[in-house]
Amino acid sequence: MSLAPPAGLSPQEVVPVPRNPVVHLELHTGDLPRASAFYGLLCGWRPERIDAGSGTYWALEMGDGFGGGVVECETPRPLWLPYVEVADVGESTERARRLGASVMLEPREGPAGWRSVVAAPAAGEIAFWQPKERRTSRRR
Repeated sequence: MSLAPPAGLSPQEVVPVPRNPVVHLELHTGDLPRASAFYGLLCGWRPERIDAGSGTYWALEMGDGFGGGVVECETPRPLWLPYVEVADVGESTERARRLGASVMLEPREGPAGWRSVVAAPAAGEIAFWQPKERRTSRRR
C-alpha cells in the first residue's frame, strides 16, 4: 500500500516522522461508575479517583507501568482515546491539520504537560501528549 499525500500537499511537504509511542489510553463514557466497574472485573484494572479542577477523573493502572483513565462526559457512545507522546504538541497538531484532521482541542497546558486532540474522518480521534519532563527510557 502506498500513501499519497493529502490534497494540497506535495510529496516534499510530507516528511516522515519518528514513531511515537502510545503512552496513555483514556476512556470517554457517559457512565463512569459502570465503566470502571466493568474493566475492574474484566481486566483487574483498579480505578483510583483523582479530583481535578474541572471534575472527577479515574486513573487506571493497566499493567507494566502503562496508565490510563476514565472520564465521564457527554458522548453518544463510549470511546477509547489513545495519547501519543510527541516532541512538540503544537507542531504535531499543525501537521495533523495540514493532513486534513480537524482540531478538537487546541494545544493546552496542564500540570504535567501539554495536550491536544485531533480527528480525521477515516482515522478517528487521537491525542498528542508532550510531557514537561522527558522520560529517560521508552517502553517497547
